[in-house]
Amino acid sequence: MKPSKPHETYRPFKNLKALLEENSFLPAPPSKEVPAGSRFEHGESNPEDEERLFQEAMANVVPAPRGDASIGMTKAIPAKISGEDPEAEALTRLQKLIRNGEGFTVSDTPEYMEGIGYGVNPDVAKRLHRGDFSIQGHIDLHGFGVEPAQEAFERFLKEAVLSGKRAVLVVHGRGLSSREEPVLKTKVKEWLTSGRWRKWVIAFTSARACDGATGATYVLLRQSPATKRYRRQHPKNRVS
Repeated sequence: MKPSKPHETYRPFKNLKALLEENSFLPAPPSKEVPAGSRFEHGESNPEDEERLFQEAMANVVPAPRGDASIGMTKAIPAKISGEDPEAEALTRLQKLIRNGEGFTVSDTPEYMEGIGYGVNPDVAKRLHRGDFSIQGHIDLHGFGVEPAQEAFERFLKEAVLSGKRAVLVVHGRGLSSREEPVLKTKVKEWLTSGRWRKWVIAFTSARACDGATGATYVLLRQSPATKRYRRQHPKNRVS
């Protein structure tokens, strides 16, 4: 390696003047002036000039082969339009509801009634309403006043207990003609929960649609009444 000269300095631009004198860097050609009064002066375009400029710009462009081109589009699927008439479908559902009770859940209505006796699991009431217990007898209290209805009710339950019947049906109506609450329906609930029969009741619920819905009540009876000691040791019946 040769030692550098002691007084030599670095001059990176020493050849710049010579390059300029040799015209190595040519200035850009002056732009053509737009004639006064022409359409270009007012921002208007000339279709012929635009076409010429487009052809010049595209002169060296090579189109891509069609086989390599891919278009990311999918075929549109038309929306499926149902041919069913909404009104006719609603009418069909209503007819099924009226004829067979299809689509109607009694326990979801505000008229639904349910209660359980002393120390009874609430699932028993659900099973009773579901129809898990065979109905062994029934009484219809339609057309009765309160006193005659209570007499018939007492006589019916007494005969059911003596004959060993466990699940019975009491038809009392929904009381739609009553101005306030349904009279007989309210009384049946009262007789089952606060009268002497509360010791015999395991559970009661509004009936299924096929047995009268909220216009009738299933009653599940004990084989023997709950004793005082048993009632003290277990919570009282729940009513809804």
